[in-house]
Amino acid sequence: MAKGMKILLVEDERHLAKGLRFNLEKEGYQVTLAEDGEAALQCWADQEFDMMILDLMLPKLSGLEVIKSIRKTNVRFPVLMLTAKSTEDDRAEGLEAGADDYLPKPFHLPELLLRIKGILRRKEWYREPVHPKELFEFDGMWVDFETGKAKGCDGEFYLTNKEALVMNLLVGSQGQVVTREELLEKVWGYNPDTETRTVDNFIARLRKYFEKKPQKPKYILTIREKGYQFVALTGKK
Repeated sequence: MAKGMKILLVEDERHLAKGLRFNLEKEGYQVTLAEDGEAALQCWADQEFDMMILDLMLPKLSGLEVIKSIRKTNVRFPVLMLTAKSTEDDRAEGLEAGADDYLPKPFHLPELLLRIKGILRRKEWYREPVHPKELFEFDGMWVDFETGKAKGCDGEFYLTNKEALVMNLLVGSQGQVVTREELLEKVWGYNPDTETRTVDNFIARLRKYFEKKPQKPKYILTIREKGYQFVALTGKK
């Protein structure tokens, strides 16, 4: 699967960038390196890539500024964020800006490769509508799974691709428990035993969009020691 896949690697630490590029090319990926935010946006505009690996702290433009710029015109392009900032607030900030996944430094190479493979394995989900020709409505809010456009508590906005995939899986299993392991496997392509808080962060993001009181959710419920459950009066068109 890796052969021919093009990755834009945005990293200003030259030693790390050189090592990552070597190992990714060894796996069969084609890697283009950008060392600052402005160069990253220029490369992204000039060439076609399958995904981006983006450092958060960059010269000229930060990783957050880069991803926000990309998301203005493309909500589906896969971005994996790498950063030495590893607090929950930092993680949430990166995901809220539009990153599909977040890996704190230092990290182990096998974990990075697993994250990359998980994103690229579902490349067709980035190219095709999540749930074609279907508008899902609940309690005055809605999600258009074909375009990613949604209406939440604060008005209309666009879901990122991963947000739409998580929401789609919850909605498609409405009234039933979706385990954290199932979300990891079906949305990210991870081994269900992978240790990551990615699912928790995405659930928190969806609650901010669709729950008036995210700390006391009405629709996206946590079922203790089991997973998550979507419950609402709904309609489909």
